[in-house]
Amino acid sequence: MNVNQLSKRLTHVAENLPKGAFFADIGSDHAYLPCYVCLNDPSAQAIAGEVNQGPYTSALKEVKDRGLEDRIDVRMGDGLQVLKENEVRQIVIAGMGGPLIRDILERGKEKLSETERIIAQPNIDSPSVRHWFFQNGYDLVDELILEENGHIYEILVGDRGEPAASYDSSHLEKQLWFGPHLLKKAERAFYTKCKSELEKKEYVLSQVKQATVVNEDKITKLQKEISWLKEVLE
Repeated sequence: MNVNQLSKRLTHVAENLPKGAFFADIGSDHAYLPCYVCLNDPSAQAIAGEVNQGPYTSALKEVKDRGLEDRIDVRMGDGLQVLKENEVRQIVIAGMGGPLIRDILERGKEKLSETERIIAQPNIDSPSVRHWFFQNGYDLVDELILEENGHIYEILVGDRGEPAASYDSSHLEKQLWFGPHLLKKAERAFYTKCKSELEKKEYVLSQVKQATVVNEDKITKLQKEISWLKEVLE
């Protein structure tokens, strides 16, 4: 992957940024995403945040090599702490676990009062991001699921607004778990993920039942999720 040829998942992330975006890419690595967006949209600006020295140095070099120092500010720091309050209109956090994305957003909430859109691409546990959106005033306006190099990725797009707008209140828990848009779209990658999840859940359930001390709450939770997965796959 390079700035001229992003991965499929990052290309989809970029497509969800509006023209003229002023966004922060948290965990930017080599700053490929900000460079790609700014090269394709002369009106865009970005902040590339990195917590580790190696990727931070790589991002500085990439931005300089592309002649984008006046439009992309590379900053070193942890999560949203690289931002000033009300500084950007969009946030991208891609390629991390869902719980880490949730924690980054939670720890930096004071920086988000003017943030109109958050685009998250969790590698695992997307429900934790949906829950955070729902609890913090972001409407989950779209979701994408795609398969690339043997991995399945989800992209969640949240706009500041009414969090309940995209959900059916009678199926809220299930939709937070699967994703309301993904349930409706019913794409092949979604079913592939569900089949894999079902196998994992059934295996874990069998192990939990054999444990010396049986965890009834965990069994109940697993049985509910297995039931949901079977419903979707049928």
